[in-house]
Amino acid sequence: MSNYNVAVLGPIPRDHITTHHGEVIEKYGCATHTAIGLSRLLEDKGMVHLVSHVRKRDEGPIKELLSDYKNINTEHITSELDQGDVIQLKFVDQNNRLEKQTGFMNPILPEDVKDLLHCDVFVCVPITDFEVPLETLKYIKANSKGTIIFDAHGPTNTLTILGDRKIRFWIDRDMWLPYIDVLKMNLEESNCCWFEKEYNLEHLTNFNGEDKKHLPELGKHVLEKGVKSLIVTLDSSGGVVYYKENDQIREEMVKSVKVEHVVDTTGCGDSFAGGLGFGLLEDGTNYIRAAKYANALGAQRTQGRTFEVFKSKQETDSILIQNYGSI
Repeated sequence: MSNYNVAVLGPIPRDHITTHHGEVIEKYGCATHTAIGLSRLLEDKGMVHLVSHVRKRDEGPIKELLSDYKNINTEHITSELDQGDVIQLKFVDQNNRLEKQTGFMNPILPEDVKDLLHCDVFVCVPITDFEVPLETLKYIKANSKGTIIFDAHGPTNTLTILGDRKIRFWIDRDMWLPYIDVLKMNLEESNCCWFEKEYNLEHLTNFNGEDKKHLPELGKHVLEKGVKSLIVTLDSSGGVVYYKENDQIREEMVKSVKVEHVVDTTGCGDSFAGGLGFGLLEDGTNYIRAAKYANALGAQRTQGRTFEVFKSKQETDSILIQNYGSI
């Protein structure tokens, strides 16, 4: 693996977390998981460029935290407008949580990435619908050959004026798809991406986001709109990967990396996205291999509350061989 450059675009929220065990954790989240997971895998073979907007009071502590990772460039973490995400998470069980957002990052715009167009991969991990706008994806697509990975968590989540984070339908989805190479989402988000033209009130009242029968149709639609791969995570089951091979749509399940004890699931999706980014560096079309690295980073994230959970490439490769029989 030669020297690679990966851009990570997303918020670095100040998270106040109450776990389902009742423990309270305060830490910086989201894009830090993506960047540090990538940093550990890249080692001396590449550079991670983290692009984010933060509050002035957070810029120093965030950059100090990231200073332990010599291959993370923090020059693009800025605080001119003194805006950054602040989020309160209260887990009601291992996977479900109540969320409040009281601080809001100003969006990442084309001018924020104009010096990073040489990057091989752009990993976009928005958590709310305003953070990485379509304008920025269009700019990257028009001016860079890098692979664009996009997490649907952003456009399927919005805010009320009371700070409540709510899921929403991604109604303008088809405007975005031509500018995304790899689209990543969980099952609930996939239900926000596949909608009827009109619903009855009973359906909307009973919506729970657990339905899977739409996934083949969603996969076909997304690939026809220009996305090269759709990856839907299914919690402990792993993930389903859609891609084209010889003009035929393939659907493959990639089982999860099993863990004995889950400590904290915060940031698993962000870590998963980082694994995708790393897995596509050497072979930009090996989506199954990328999903394996993604599963490994997601599993590592559950194993503790600090960033020490992330392993080196050698250790992660050993996990993949043990779990899948190959890399």
